[in-house]
Amino acid sequence: MEDKILNEKESLELISQMIRNTQQRLKEGNGKPFLIFGYTTIAISMIVYSLLTLTQSNLSHLAWFGIPVIGFVIMYLSKKNEVKYSKTYIDRIVINIWTVIGASVMFVSIAAIFVRIPVMPLLILLLGIATTLTGLTIRFKPVIFCGVFGMASCVLPYAMNGYNQVLMYAICIFVMMVIPGHILHLKSRK
Repeated sequence: MEDKILNEKESLELISQMIRNTQQRLKEGNGKPFLIFGYTTIAISMIVYSLLTLTQSNLSHLAWFGIPVIGFVIMYLSKKNEVKYSKTYIDRIVINIWTVIGASVMFVSIAAIFVRIPVMPLLILLLGIATTLTGLTIRFKPVIFCGVFGMASCVLPYAMNGYNQVLMYAICIFVMMVIPGHILHLKSRK
């Protein structure tokens, strides 16, 4: 294959095309992580809620740590048969967003074991920020809107009593992650 010298216009078009391809691939692939972690979080929320109402034990909250374990196992198993591609700059941005927010969520969750802080609003806010940033990065309005909803709804658990905050958290996760995950999945199938 021979190298071709590109003029300024051709170079910009090539770069633009690479960005469009990456964004399209992200739109197609991002539905899966949203769905896997969204449904896993909702399932664990229901388990925690059930345990809390049955036992009234704060040890029930330890089930939350199953989210990353179950989510990453499912992600790993689902990627086994996928076509490998090289990571682009935009891929790395999205990965970095979720790595930083994921670490923050883990930090807040662990800190809540030792310090009595209202965790649900903080988690909803952090996940809303990550969802919004992902939507802005891939330039997909439904993800942006669902993330903004998440950020705005972080105050809702304050209006709930006790264990009902867990149910509100599950509803917020459904809107922030499951709905955009299904929208991204449907868009990729068209």
